[in-house]
Amino acid sequence: MLRAIALVVALIAALPARAEVRATDILGREVVLDTPARRIVLGEGRHMSVLGLLHDDPVALVAGWRLDKALDPPTLDAYRARFPQIDAIAPVGSGNRDISAEAVIALQPDLLVLSLIDARDPGMAHAVDLIEIAGIPVVYVDFFSHPQENTLPSLRVLGALTGAEGRAAEFEAFYTERLDRIRARLEDPAIPRPRVFFHVHAAPQGCCSTVGSGVFHDFITTAGGHNVGQEAVENVLGSVSMEFLLASQPDFYIATGGAHMAARGGLVLGSAVDPAEAEASFRALIAAPGFAALPAVEAERAAGVWHLFNDSPVHIALIEYLARTFHPDLFADIDPAATLDEIETRFSPVRVPGTWWVGGAP
Repeated sequence: MLRAIALVVALIAALPARAEVRATDILGREVVLDTPARRIVLGEGRHMSVLGLLHDDPVALVAGWRLDKALDPPTLDAYRARFPQIDAIAPVGSGNRDISAEAVIALQPDLLVLSLIDARDPGMAHAVDLIEIAGIPVVYVDFFSHPQENTLPSLRVLGALTGAEGRAAEFEAFYTERLDRIRARLEDPAIPRPRVFFHVHAAPQGCCSTVGSGVFHDFITTAGGHNVGQEAVENVLGSVSMEFLLASQPDFYIATGGAHMAARGGLVLGSAVDPAEAEASFRALIAAPGFAALPAVEAERAAGVWHLFNDSPVHIALIEYLARTFHPDLFADIDPAATLDEIETRFSPVRVPGTWWVGGAP
C-alpha cells in the first residue's frame, strides 16, 4: 500500500506544473486564471470585434454578452453568416448598462470583461461584487474613454488572458508603426495646428453636440489639430450653439454619423452604407442654414466620419484619415483605406463593407 501511494505521489510530482495565466488590467488589478479563458462574458457586445482581432473564431469563446453597446446590425450579420452559433450567446443585461449578476453566474464563465465606464459606475458595484464572490474573475479594458492610452494595454491583457499573446503583439506592432509615423512627422512645434470642430451625431437641425476631452479629442490632437470644442466643453461630451460655432471660425468642420442618424435626416455612414447615400447625407448637412456659412465648409475643408470608430482599435485608420485631412502635404503617402483593408485581411475573421468617411482627405 505504501509503495502504491509513493508511486502516485511520484507520478503527480512528475507532471508539469499547471501554469497560471496572469495579467494586469487597466485599473492596475492583477487577474489570475488557471488556464486561458475559453468561456467569456462580454460587458459590451461590440467587443466581439476586438476579440476578433485576436482569435480566428471569437464567437466560440463567448458564452454571454450584455446587449448595451451591441454589434451594429450589419456587423452582427457578417459574424452570423460565418459563425451561426453567435445566436446561442446568452444576454446578461439590457440596453441600459445594467448587468444581471444571476445571469452571469448561471453561465459559469471563466472571465467577465468589463469596461472603464463600468468601473466608474456606482450602480455596477453590487453586481460585480456578487460575480467575484461567486469566483468569476473580472477584467477591465478600455477602448473608448482614453483610447490612445488604453487600447494597447487592453489588447495585451485580453491576449494574455485568452492565450493570444502572439496575435496581440502582432496587432500592436501594426498599430504602433502607424501611430509613431504620424507622431514623428508632427514633432516639429512649428507645424501649425488647425482649429477643428467635431460635430458628433451630426444632423442639420440644431447645433451642436461636440467633444471636450477623451475619445475624439485625442484623435484630433494626435492627428495634428486643435480641438475647438475643448474651449467650451469641459467633459467628454457637451453642446454648443450655432453662434459659438460660427464665432469660433474653425479651419475644419468634421461631423460624425452612422446608420442611427438616418431617422433624423443626419449624416449616414458606417457598415453597409452605400457611398452615394453617405455623400447625399453629407451634402444635405453642410448645405443646411448655419453650417453652409462656415468658412471651412465654403473652402471645402469639411468631412464626415463614422462615429463608431470611437470604441475599437481600428480607430488608427481614423487618425490617419484626420492627419491626411489636416495636413495633406505632410501625409500624402498615407492611405487610411488601405489600413482598414489590411486590418480586415490580416486580423479580422469577417469583412464588413461600408462607407467610413466622406469629404476630407484627398
